[in-house]
Amino acid sequence: QVQLVESGGGLVPPGGSLRLSCVVSGRTLDGYAIGWFRQAPGGMREGVSCIMSDDGTTYYTNYVRGRFTISIDKAKNTVYLQMNSLKPEDTAVYYCAAKAYGGSSYVPRNAYNYWGQGTQVTVSS
Repeated sequence: QVQLVESGGGLVPPGGSLRLSCVVSGRTLDGYAIGWFRQAPGGMREGVSCIMSDDGTTYYTNYVRGRFTISIDKAKNTVYLQMNSLKPEDTAVYYCAAKAYGGSSYVPRNAYNYWGQGTQVTVSS
């Protein structure tokens, strides 16, 4: 059974930074797509970024490209989301998700079959 646990959320002022972590247990990260998603109050869950563990291919939504960086540490079975220059509109619950996948193409939200419980990110002065 694959389990994901997010951490690293919190309250930061606009322009601040946070690093989210997603620890995956139950198997190694070889042959997986790992995605970060977010859901603001009253909004839909939307994709933020994803990474393919086999070749490191990454994808970012336009809203975060240039500000957020996704990375993977296979030795720690952990995927990170470094978030810089945070804006109030980045406020949301952030989730990580995983899908067994050995390719490089983008994986849509509804294809992921393992999800974490989420971590709250609040950007406010």
